[in-house]
Amino acid sequence: MASVAISPAVTLDSATLNPQALEKFTPRLLAWFVEHGRHDLPWQTLDDPYKVWVSEIMLQQTQVKTVLAYFEPFMQRFPTVFSLAAADWDEVAPYWAGLGYYARARNLHKAAGQVVLQYGNAETLTIEWPLTLDKWLTLSGIGPSTAGAILALGLHQFGVIMDGNVKRVLCRVFGIWGDTQKPVINRLLWSLAEQLTPQQAQTGATAAYTQAIMDLGATLCTPKKVLCMYCPMQDICTSFNTGHVYDLPQKFAKKPNPTRAGWVIIIQNSKGEWLWQQRPPSGLWGGLWTVPITEEAPLINQLLKQFPQTQVSPKQAQLLYHGFTHFNWELQPIIIELKPRRVLPKIVRDLLTEFGKQTGQIKNNSEHSLAPKQPIQWLTPTAASSIGIPKAMQQLIKQQTAHLPEH
Repeated sequence: MASVAISPAVTLDSATLNPQALEKFTPRLLAWFVEHGRHDLPWQTLDDPYKVWVSEIMLQQTQVKTVLAYFEPFMQRFPTVFSLAAADWDEVAPYWAGLGYYARARNLHKAAGQVVLQYGNAETLTIEWPLTLDKWLTLSGIGPSTAGAILALGLHQFGVIMDGNVKRVLCRVFGIWGDTQKPVINRLLWSLAEQLTPQQAQTGATAAYTQAIMDLGATLCTPKKVLCMYCPMQDICTSFNTGHVYDLPQKFAKKPNPTRAGWVIIIQNSKGEWLWQQRPPSGLWGGLWTVPITEEAPLINQLLKQFPQTQVSPKQAQLLYHGFTHFNWELQPIIIELKPRRVLPKIVRDLLTEFGKQTGQIKNNSEHSLAPKQPIQWLTPTAASSIGIPKAMQQLIKQQTAHLPEH
């Protein structure tokens, strides 16, 4: 391994890695896993790469306890890759709504179609699953770590993973300093992980190791409240023996996310239904349903002027906050109650099309006339909760239902 500078004072190469840790890490981890690892997760099914694949996508940036509530309903509705590939996005979205990072679901749905097309047999409903890393990496939404997990856990092939748990364990046990997001440190961690992962995939050793290192990071070697006293690596752990457990992996100050202000518009008819719009396939909450949202103050000013004050109630509602990976949204709800049979004003039509022009059809008949080919529908808050709406909209429904008049 080439010499790698990881901090002003430390240089790490194969000679400076703790040889005792290199020798003992994998055997100890496998022994610990037999007695203390997690063996009852619903996706831990032998010879079912589809379940492993779905679980790995759900687990990206998401804790196991959160995924458990989504995994079983998703698998009951889409038990095979064929059923997922055959479904429309509108059928898939409700089973992911609230889980966040919706691009994962769109890519999973797209990749299911790719797998069926490239590797499926429509007559026997079987899949000749790809057995190489390169082939998995050609599928939408699948990176090296996800592919490694599918290979190791679902197909009994050699595969290497590198999630947050693995990075934390390796940095602490082997005393690796530096920014894990930097390419030089990332390459070092991948090289170390590949060295430690057992090659004996067909015996189950690769799968056991893969699950074991994730379990160690999730249960003992956690970001906070580390349980070093129970860890099988305690005596060979560099960070423990040097008093730097909580210093590794190193954390570097990130620029705080900017906050963007906007308005979320609840347009309610006399039946108590809200007007919902399906967002464009890509971008924020892509393909999901929301009430209209805008950051355009002039549009809001026009909207407020056009409706009597009795119909617009911005002060009734609480602010809605939602954080994305790159910015925070602070949204002021505005409530518009339409009179029966009133034609939807042009200003509201403009609001509905602000986030991109796309085609679609109105989902149900309404007492208000709407422009054709707009992906919009009238739904009560309760009915909307059963379609694909993001968590922020669920929060909005919870906040606002108490404020709105009953019908």
